[in-house]
Amino acid sequence: MPIRVPWEPDFSVGHELIDAQHQGLLSQCSLLADHCLADHCLAEAGERSDRSFDQDFDRLKALAREHFETEAALLARCGCADLEDHRIECDEFEYLAGEIATTENFDRLELQRFLALWCLGHIKGSAGQLRAVLAGGNAS
Repeated sequence: MPIRVPWEPDFSVGHELIDAQHQGLLSQCSLLADHCLADHCLAEAGERSDRSFDQDFDRLKALAREHFETEAALLARCGCADLEDHRIECDEFEYLAGEIATTENFDRLELQRFLALWCLGHIKGSAGQLRAVLAGGNAS
């Protein structure tokens, strides 16, 4: 079964755009889950519809890039000491989603699970840091 991660209040960092982007990433992972379920039904009927999954996977990667740029700008504006760590995390996602965790290397269900868990880890991992930065602390 695909993994769905519902938005929880604890995920909020208190920045409207960042929170909306985090919610968007989770929603996009849920959309990929919908494709996995639909593809499972189609496969049982001897059909496949991978094109929609692939388009929405590309959309998730674009949303992630946009989100990472927003976070980086916020961290830079606030003088956050961990800006370089953030850039490394962004580069890691770009590499994984572009080279390793791809539809060529994994089936779509495995890929959806990975993406949902990665996004959840990012959101939970960045929440405390972003809250501190927004509260005026220089999180490190």
